[in-house]
Amino acid sequence: MRYWVMKSEPKSYSIDDFEEEKITPWEGVRNYQARNFMMWEMSVGDLLIFYHSNTPPLGAAGVGKVVSAPYPDPTALDPASRYFDPRASLKRPIWYLIEIAFVYRFAHFVPLCEMRSEPLLEGNMLVRKASRLSVQPLTEEGFHAICAMGQDRKTDPCPIG
Repeated sequence: MRYWVMKSEPKSYSIDDFEEEKITPWEGVRNYQARNFMMWEMSVGDLLIFYHSNTPPLGAAGVGKVVSAPYPDPTALDPASRYFDPRASLKRPIWYLIEIAFVYRFAHFVPLCEMRSEPLLEGNMLVRKASRLSVQPLTEEGFHAICAMGQDRKTDPCPIG
């Protein structure tokens, strides 16, 4: 099993939207490195931190899991979509997505500034300055550290190990 961070702007798609929908296709990724993580390295069952980006406060809002294998992103072929890419075709899709499922919301939102002071997150792409990649790997220790930071230690044991 691997662990990931998946970033979304809360004005576009927030933890509230994710919790309501339960399962969502992670469409619109238009960065080759992020796409390659989804295509070649993610597997069904991998866990992820759902992260609010690009609007203060930046930070971790909850946990999800990968529930599908990668498949071509249909938004790349739809001229009405903001994710349309005229270079993509049915024979050469270029862009792919995976589906993710909501697992739980953190009792406490975990701001990036707190994550940067957590020794177990050192070396993770997430806490580096200017790390803007929307899909990125996370160490197992980093995943569990963020989960621990997000739980209410008095009442909520971390639901994921």
